[in-house]
Amino acid sequence: SKYGADALRMYLINSPVVRAESLKFKEEGVLSVVKEVFLPWYNAFRFFVQNVERMNVRGKPFTPSIDKVKATTNATDIWISAATQGLIKFVHQEMTAYRLYTVMPALVQYVTQLTNWYVRLNRDRLKGLEGEGDDADAEAETGLQVLYDVLLDVTVLMGPFTPFITEFFYQTLRKYQPSYSEAVDGGGSTLPVKVGKSDSVHFLRLPAYDESRLNPDAVEAMEALQSIVEQGRTVRERRNISLRTPIKGVVAVVRNPTENVIQGITGPLKKYILSELNAWSFEVVPKEKEHEWVTLSLTPNFTVLGKKLGAKMKAVQSAVKSMKHEDAVKCMAEGVLKLEEEGVVIDVSSELIARLSFCKEGDHWEATETPDGSLVVAVDCTQDESILSAGRARELMNHIQQLRKAAGLDLKDAVEVFFKEPQGITTVERTVATNLDMFVTKFKGAVPLPRSCAPEWAVSLQEGDVEVGGTPVVLSVCRPSVSAKDGLADSVKLMLGTLEPSALNGDFTCSIDGTSYSLQEGEDYWKSAVDKAKSTKAFDWIV
Repeated sequence: SKYGADALRMYLINSPVVRAESLKFKEEGVLSVVKEVFLPWYNAFRFFVQNVERMNVRGKPFTPSIDKVKATTNATDIWISAATQGLIKFVHQEMTAYRLYTVMPALVQYVTQLTNWYVRLNRDRLKGLEGEGDDADAEAETGLQVLYDVLLDVTVLMGPFTPFITEFFYQTLRKYQPSYSEAVDGGGSTLPVKVGKSDSVHFLRLPAYDESRLNPDAVEAMEALQSIVEQGRTVRERRNISLRTPIKGVVAVVRNPTENVIQGITGPLKKYILSELNAWSFEVVPKEKEHEWVTLSLTPNFTVLGKKLGAKMKAVQSAVKSMKHEDAVKCMAEGVLKLEEEGVVIDVSSELIARLSFCKEGDHWEATETPDGSLVVAVDCTQDESILSAGRARELMNHIQQLRKAAGLDLKDAVEVFFKEPQGITTVERTVATNLDMFVTKFKGAVPLPRSCAPEWAVSLQEGDVEVGGTPVVLSVCRPSVSAKDGLADSVKLMLGTLEPSALNGDFTCSIDGTSYSLQEGEDYWKSAVDKAKSTKAFDWIV
């Protein structure tokens, strides 16, 4: 009862018991199922539901469409669909062979791919924050269609293994199906069985995999992206560079990459690499320039060659290890290595181990290689003022997001942000000025301004003392309010302070205590403090 029946079932299915071997039960093993499978799986499910509800509130009800799933051109959509179909195929194969114990590791890996990669890479997109207006909504819907499709497939697929949590998921997911209306008056327990109509996930057959959606190219390209990102993160940790601080560039050297991988990581997947590593540039070193960045070294595969060569092993080892980069590259291209003195012909692919190692000079470079030596990722760790300023900008953005969250604001809720620095210090102002485009894009034009720009009637929704680049700052997240011209009558200012900016549209006339006023937008009042700052040229950095 502590962790639930499903967690215990998965633990036992993955244990030696199903192979008729003895088991030493460990409670932490059941806990790991909860932490590694159920919690991430539930978080992905909850994230989907939250964003569908957001669409419904905005008058755009969600209806599943497999045609939209198949029509997507987003590289990560195609990949996660392919990974899901691959999981379905694998489970069918293993169930047929009665290898239940292989399902758990595959599910753990899949859930990691779904939550740590697909949802993470597409978080802003699924929230409707990628793009503007209808384009953002269309991208969000496409992503949610894909997420729904894979969640439903995995829920039905895992029904026999984890009957309770899958039933919980199904009861929510089924409601989006058009056939859900057929479940009334006992229809959910009648034939034919349908997703949505049927009252239980356990009435449904396991989903069949779609051969047309098994896309090994998409999977291969995504594996390359993940390796590059993981190696890049390792470099950051080694140099103690926070992820909020940008890095100038990332360079990857891939040993014998396929054309598909190169097109993927330098094309549609490139933006995800830049985002995950917070890098300004990314490039893959072309074959003809690899010698400037790495050294290719070959070593004998002793397990294979030991029996084959016997006493010649030592001489062959010496000859192979003494090869220069150019010779090793040529050898790899030819596929064989002929050592005439020893009278030996070696197959490169099966009898030699190739490794890449970084060799470019410069203290600003930090590099790491994958364990098999097939990938080298180098990072330009230069920390000049532009990089440090961008890092402070990310830090400020994070503080603003935390204040928004503390205020209980929705993603679409408009606000104005003001900051107050200690006397004579302008660290935050210079940070905003230097990274203005970044703030405009992130906050849809609501650029943080000095507190002196806030109208006296501004209502603070949340305020906090934070640090940006070591400088203490008071941040205020305020309701949008009208800004008035300096020197305007106090009575007019008070009246403007009561108006909602969204309710105003251009010039208007009002009467206060018998006095008539004609107010011009852009002259007497502005719909936001940012508009006023731009119009009055309050700062030379905001135009």
